[in-house]
Amino acid sequence: MRIKIDFETINEKEIVLPIHYNYLIQSFIYKNIDKKLANFLHDKGFEFEKRKFKLFVFSRIFGEKIKFLKEEISLGKKIFFYLSSPLKEFISQFADNILKKYEFKIYKNTLVAKEISVISFPSEINEITKIKMLSPMTVYSTLCKGEKKKTYYYSPFEKEFEILLKENLRKKIISFYKKEINFDFKIKPDKVDKNCEKIIIYKGNVIKGWVGSYLVETDKKILNFAYDVGLGGKNSQGFGLFEICT
Repeated sequence: MRIKIDFETINEKEIVLPIHYNYLIQSFIYKNIDKKLANFLHDKGFEFEKRKFKLFVFSRIFGEKIKFLKEEISLGKKIFFYLSSPLKEFISQFADNILKKYEFKIYKNTLVAKEISVISFPSEINEITKIKMLSPMTVYSTLCKGEKKKTYYYSPFEKEFEILLKENLRKKIISFYKKEINFDFKIKPDKVDKNCEKIIIYKGNVIKGWVGSYLVETDKKILNFAYDVGLGGKNSQGFGLFEICT
């Protein structure tokens, strides 16, 4: 299930956020769902082997106009973002709590929610579906050298990218449905270049991800699940949300 949330400022000031705002938005989402569910997702989540998945994903923040300041980004007087999850309870709680409140304090901004729209998964998709990333997609491996750990981020042009993306999706499916589901999944870059690589700082850590458009070949039900939960890793930190290009 996916929603689009529109906000606007209550004064004439433009909305300003830190350039690296993922943690800020993630915290805002947790604060606007019920505490019991927030604690479950944050502390436990949906488990598979040693992995714990939160099973929600959000987009970048989109504004009327974008202007980069020294360490901040100005977005105009109206902004919106998308939030997705296969957990309808999660989406419903967030939407209900947003609608109950008159105004919100996010960073230096006092905002009001103007509209919440439900965005449906397309009823018809092609055998090969074009998708466009609404937040960077990140695929990585953690390598151990003695006591030191190093994270290697793959590009969409490396063969491991597709392999690890499918494996990550398989684990999320098992964690949610509690059963193994066999499926094919292929993804290839469509319009992707070096400018599509994005570097995000999250709680002091560097995360590399990729935007751009891609061609995906898989079962419709699998694509629908990926649409709700996100592709790649770190979805609940604001990575891997995509839209279907029609």
